[in-house]
Amino acid sequence: MATASLNSLCEQSIPFFFLSDFEGKELTCYPLDTLAEEDIEFAFHATGTPHDSNVEKYPVSFKSYREKLLKVQEHIKNGETYMLNLTQPTPIECSDSLHTIYAKANAPFKLRFRDQFVCFSPEKFIEIIDDKIYTYPMKGTIDAALPDAETTILADEKEMAEHLMVVDLLRNDLGIVATNIRVENFRYIDRIKAGSKELLQVSSKISGELENAWPSRIEEILRSLLPAGSISGTPKKRTVEIIKEIEGYDRGNFTGVFGYFDGNNLYSAVSIRFIEKTTGGLVYKSGGGITIDSDVKKEYEELIDKIYIP
Repeated sequence: MATASLNSLCEQSIPFFFLSDFEGKELTCYPLDTLAEEDIEFAFHATGTPHDSNVEKYPVSFKSYREKLLKVQEHIKNGETYMLNLTQPTPIECSDSLHTIYAKANAPFKLRFRDQFVCFSPEKFIEIIDDKIYTYPMKGTIDAALPDAETTILADEKEMAEHLMVVDLLRNDLGIVATNIRVENFRYIDRIKAGSKELLQVSSKISGELENAWPSRIEEILRSLLPAGSISGTPKKRTVEIIKEIEGYDRGNFTGVFGYFDGNNLYSAVSIRFIEKTTGGLVYKSGGGITIDSDVKKEYEELIDKIYIP
């Protein structure tokens, strides 16, 4: 069980791991020296082992997905949201256990939480280093094998508009907890392995300055920034309401955040690329950002493309 508050551990410079659900309602922490007994494993910038995990996917039908996407676009037309991250659960079959999937996965940020779920995320949430806070919104994906993939994704007007909205949202979010907000690097490319594919993902880097007493209010800082803008949308409050209305399932810890405090600095990631163990078997949760210009076939393909073990 988590036995102390984030603020208390952070003020005492005690290293800890933390985990939040999508909306930031369930925010728990565990001192790092208790993770083995809690049956929690996580790794940042670690590598896995070569693998050939075969994943059979049983996604939501195109018809059902299309109905949901069109409902999202109706809300956009009504001015209630401008960009919304639409996700769906996909039952999968995989012969590997969650322990094995975690051990095999090659990902910048990965987590196994007991025998409940495993996550292998390519996306940072926030970092706090030397009293500066950084966030790295990731929005825009393309198959790296396509001709001129990098030029294509960076020139795509729909992707540019979507990315701009997320950057603007996260600039405003950081402004709630920090000062001197700056976009330090706008729309740079990350390469990530996606099963047999390689994907290009577009990210930006935003920074702000914190008062040096930030450890005493780290819980408030995290709750102020949740849910993460890149996997909710804008404006955040109404968009989250629409998400819960349209998606038709409980995200739980999917699209929440996880991370750790090393005694001085804090690092975290967004809980995407996510497999959950349910009574009915394994479920993979995935999705993407929807705008008024979104093409339903491309968005449906993206939802399925993101179902992989790296």
